[in-house]
Amino acid sequence: MRILLIEDDEDVAKFVITGLTEAGHQLTHAPDGTSGRKLALTQTFDAMIFDRQLPNGVDGADLAQDMRGRGINTPVLFLSGLGGLQNWMKGLEVGGDDYIVKPFALSDLRTRIEALHQQTEVN
Repeated sequence: MRILLIEDDEDVAKFVITGLTEAGHQLTHAPDGTSGRKLALTQTFDAMIFDRQLPNGVDGADLAQDMRGRGINTPVLFLSGLGGLQNWMKGLEVGGDDYIVKPFALSDLRTRIEALHQQTEVN
């Protein structure tokens, strides 16, 4: 799968890129919402992973809502340090398909990405 990762934490990004690449996926990384938005609008991905808190005043929830408003229905998984039911619900309300709170297990991320991809193929 081709996956867009929008994550500003360099250590988290490296962890995700390494883990998902080893699982056979192709990752494109953007360190902020501005460059991530540009990639999401100009390239095709099978899934997108957004951090909720991004630099330059861009929130991953705003980014997901923008993608949905533009008719981009690529599955979005939020990977965020913002826990709690309200944050999880906001992520889903704006168009996210799943939400994982940091810290997280790579096996959980892999499983959820695969599940999102399978759901997309069925629909």
